[in-house]
Amino acid sequence: MFKDFTNVNQCFPGGIHMELVKKLEILSAAAKYDVSCSSSGSKRKNTPDGIGNGHVAGICHSWADDGRCISLLKILLTNNCAFDCAYCINRSSNDVQRAAFTPDEVANLTMDFYMRNYIEGLFLSSAVLQSPNHTMELMIKAVKKLRMEYRFNGYIHMKAIPGADRELINEAGLLVDRMSVNIELPSSESLRLLAPQKSKDSIIKPMGQISNSILAIGEERKIFKGTQKFVPAGQTTQLIVGATPETDRTILKLSEGLYNKFSLKRVYFSAYVPIVAHPLLPVLAAPPLLREHRLYQADWLLRFYGFTANEILTEENPDFDPNLDPKCFWALCNLDLFPIEVNKADYFMLLRVPGIGVKSARKIVSARRVGILRHEDLKKLGVVLKRAKYFITCNGKYEGNYKFLPENIKLSILSDGKKNDRFEQLSIFDMTTKLPTIEDQLISASGQL
Repeated sequence: MFKDFTNVNQCFPGGIHMELVKKLEILSAAAKYDVSCSSSGSKRKNTPDGIGNGHVAGICHSWADDGRCISLLKILLTNNCAFDCAYCINRSSNDVQRAAFTPDEVANLTMDFYMRNYIEGLFLSSAVLQSPNHTMELMIKAVKKLRMEYRFNGYIHMKAIPGADRELINEAGLLVDRMSVNIELPSSESLRLLAPQKSKDSIIKPMGQISNSILAIGEERKIFKGTQKFVPAGQTTQLIVGATPETDRTILKLSEGLYNKFSLKRVYFSAYVPIVAHPLLPVLAAPPLLREHRLYQADWLLRFYGFTANEILTEENPDFDPNLDPKCFWALCNLDLFPIEVNKADYFMLLRVPGIGVKSARKIVSARRVGILRHEDLKKLGVVLKRAKYFITCNGKYEGNYKFLPENIKLSILSDGKKNDRFEQLSIFDMTTKLPTIEDQLISASGQL
């Protein structure tokens, strides 16, 4: 969520210089295209002479599980960029308003906003000013002022600039809670075409360095408890979806590889927003939000449901059906594995049933120890039977479509979903492939994929 900073000087008793207000307008707006700013995992406690607290409940996701909105001051140090990435609004050849904070301004703004309870932490990113090293030095200076001079112990997430020296990455990692190195594009070929000043190596190296340092210092802390923490909340990255021709399978396999190799906390997907015109970029009427949504759902399957990327999407089916969530799509492509008997199937097979999430699968395994489960029992356990009924039996009873064929089941699932799209405004355009449906939003919120 972005606050309206246009009248921010009225909120401060002493007022803020109008030049700084203008910088804040420009650089907070420019930061909104970086979505890799989740803030979970920090356990930075306050100190007796410090201010702020990033410990457990103090700072978590921008949207917490209980619905609370956790606010971060999300800004760029500058949008003056030496690079000319075709997809980026801040590219050097684009005609936009430019601005730059000084490190002192970043630190002072963070403290001002924190002391007035506007924010609970800082997300600091930047365009490449002069060079990666110069940019990182300025960002580190701002964060060091917060930590050392102001004794600020709140949450800080810093964007690592690809191409910066190892020493600078290490220095930053000892000061912040989380770092992100954004890959942006899913392949080396796309980077070469759209971001020729970047390379895969310049992005992967700092990711590997951060990952190795987290592991090394983690082992050291087991022996020496006083060892300073290094990026305690882990690292994340961002992939732009829709700016290049890669398939969903390519993007998902890359995400899986990043999780396995660098132990990332999250891979974030950002639907390409057609804000700049370029001959190498696609002409889109709107951002591919539904595709982004499907990739997030598939990412959930990778991280919590035991799926692999090669299972979810294959060479024969490299892209998701926009009308079905990824688990439904997978189940219909593997209908030979279904229906399963919920009273006998193991936990991991239960997780593969559309409509049965992690919590429901655990409840099923626990409940069937004391009795045979029926369809009505599953509903009480929180299973989304509108999806699950086509892929399960309860004590031998099947309540799905009597014709056990992919086409029949898909039509039934889609017709059930349309029943929930109440009060939808009539339109002369077909929006079903552009936006997540109400059903999509509900299953994403509950995790019952």
